[in-house]
Amino acid sequence: MGKILFVSDRTEKIQQYSAFFDKKTFEFDSSYDEAAILGIIDINCPDVIIFDSTFSGTKNLIKKLKSITGSTAFILLVKDGSIEPDIIKYINAFLTEEMSENLILSIISANLKTKSALEQLSDTNKNLADSLYRLNVLYSTSSQFAGSLDKQKLVNYMIEGMDKSLSFDLTCTLAFCTEEQPVLILNSLYEISDELLSAIKLRTVLNYKSLFEDKKTPFEIDTESLKVIKNVKYPANRFTFTLFQYDNMFAPISLGDNFFGCIEIFKETPFSSDDATCFQTIAQQVSLPLKSATLYQEIKETNLKLEKLERLKSEFISIVSHELRTPLTAIKNSLDILSSGKCGEINEAGSKFLNMAQRNVQRLAGIINDLLDLSKIEAGKMDYHFANMNIHSVIDYVKSSLSGVAKEKGLNLIAEETADLPEIYADSQRLEQVLTNLVSNAIKFTPEGKTITIRSHIADASQINAHECFKEDLKKLSGKYIVVCVEDQGIGIAEKDLLRAFDKFAQIENSLSRKVGGSGLGLPIAKQLLEAHNGAIWCDSELEKGSRFYFAVPVSTILSEICRV
Repeated sequence: MGKILFVSDRTEKIQQYSAFFDKKTFEFDSSYDEAAILGIIDINCPDVIIFDSTFSGTKNLIKKLKSITGSTAFILLVKDGSIEPDIIKYINAFLTEEMSENLILSIISANLKTKSALEQLSDTNKNLADSLYRLNVLYSTSSQFAGSLDKQKLVNYMIEGMDKSLSFDLTCTLAFCTEEQPVLILNSLYEISDELLSAIKLRTVLNYKSLFEDKKTPFEIDTESLKVIKNVKYPANRFTFTLFQYDNMFAPISLGDNFFGCIEIFKETPFSSDDATCFQTIAQQVSLPLKSATLYQEIKETNLKLEKLERLKSEFISIVSHELRTPLTAIKNSLDILSSGKCGEINEAGSKFLNMAQRNVQRLAGIINDLLDLSKIEAGKMDYHFANMNIHSVIDYVKSSLSGVAKEKGLNLIAEETADLPEIYADSQRLEQVLTNLVSNAIKFTPEGKTITIRSHIADASQINAHECFKEDLKKLSGKYIVVCVEDQGIGIAEKDLLRAFDKFAQIENSLSRKVGGSGLGLPIAKQLLEAHNGAIWCDSELEKGSRFYFAVPVSTILSEICRV
C-alpha cells in the first residue's frame, strides 16, 4: 500500500479520486494549501503526488516540492492536453480526465515500483559508499600499523580507526604493552564522573578476567591500582550510568600466546553486522604490529645490554692486559739476567728450563699485546703513522725477522716479489704487524720440510678473485691495489671455516691447531688494521693442501687525503 497526495482545488475530482483510491486500499490525502502540503510532506512524505494542472499554484509547487521530496513520484493530471514545457522535466507520468480506473491504477503502481527500486538503489549506493569508506579506513589504518614500531602510537591508530569507521561514544582500551604498568585508556565523547569511572574500571577488570576463565591471567590487575588515561572530546557534557544501556562490542587484542590487552566500545545507536566485522578486523590487525613492536623493543634492550657487556669486556681486557704486562716485564728481565750468567753459572738442565720459561714469557707477551691492540682498535684509540712507503721494505723486514724461526722448524721462507711496485700511503709498522701475523701462522701450521712463500703484485680491484664468503668485503674495493700473498703448504682450512678464521678468539678445530694454540686474535686484528687502510684481507685454502692468505692496500693517491683527515 502506498500513500498518495492529490494537489487540487476541484471538489468533484477530489471526491472521485478519494473514493477510487480508498477502494484500492491506498492511503489518500488531498490539499491545495501550500503550508498544509508542506506539513504533510514533513510528517510522512507521500509516495506519489498527483498535481491537477487546472490548479493555479501547480507550477510553483512542483518546482518547490521536487527539491525536498527525494524519490517521490510526481504525476500531472492534464485536462485539455496542454502542458507547460518548463515543468515536463519534473514529471514522472501523466493522467488525463478520460482515463479508466484500471489505467490510472497501472500508472500509479508502475511509479510506486519505480520509487521502490530507486530507494533500494539509493540504499545500495549508500551501503556501497559506507563499505568503500570503511575499506579506505581499514587500508589507511593498516598502513599506519605497518609504518610504526611504537606501541603507544599503534594503540592510538587502532582507536582512531574505530572512531572514523564506527563513530563510537566511548572506548575502553586495557593495554599491557604501552607502559611499564597496565593502563586503561578511555576515549570518550563526554566527561565521565568519578562514580561512573569506578564502574567502568570494575567492568574492564571483570571483562579481562573472563577471557581466561580458570586459566592464570598474564597480568594481575585490580581497580585500585589500575592507571587511567582519559581523552574527552566535549568535556562540557557528561555521561550518566545510562551509558551501560548503550550497544557495545568487546574484543581481546592478542596474537597466539601474545596478549596485549582488550577493548570495549560503546555507542548509543545499535551496531550493525558490518560494524562488528570492522571492529574485530581492526582489533586483530593491530595485534601483529604490536608483536613486532614488542620484539623490536626486546631486541633494542638486548642490544643495549650486549653493548654494555662488550664495553665492560673491552675495559676488562685492557685493565687485565696492562696489569699483566708489568709483572711480565719483571719476569722477562729476571730471566734475561739469569740466562746472561750474571748471577752465576747455570747447568745444562737449568739452562733448558730457563729457555723454556723465556719462550713462554715471549708467547704470553704476544698474547697480551694482541689483547691490548684489540681493545685499542675497538675503542678507536689505535695510533697510526701514515707515510709514503714501498711494500718491499715491509716484506724484507718480516722475512729477515722470521727466517730464523722458520729455519728452526725446518721450513723454507722465501719471497717472490714483483719489481718496482708503486708506493703506498700506509703505516709501515701496522703492515709489518699484519704480515708478521700471517707468516707466523703459516710457520705454526706448516709441517717440517715445507716451503712458505711471500708474493706481491699490483692488481685492479676488478681482477681480484676470492671465495664467495669474502665477496661482500671486496665489493668496496675500487682502483689499483698492492696485493700481498702468504702461501704455505700446511694443514689448510675447510671451506666452511674460511670466514670464521677472522672471528675473534676463533680456533679452527683440528689436532694441530689445538697443539700450537694461540689467542685467536691475530687475524681479526689484521682485518681491522687493513680496514683502517681502506684495504681488505681474505684467504683461500683446502684441507691438507695449504692456505693462501691475501691482503690488499690501495695505491690510489686519494687515500692519503682520507688518512690525513
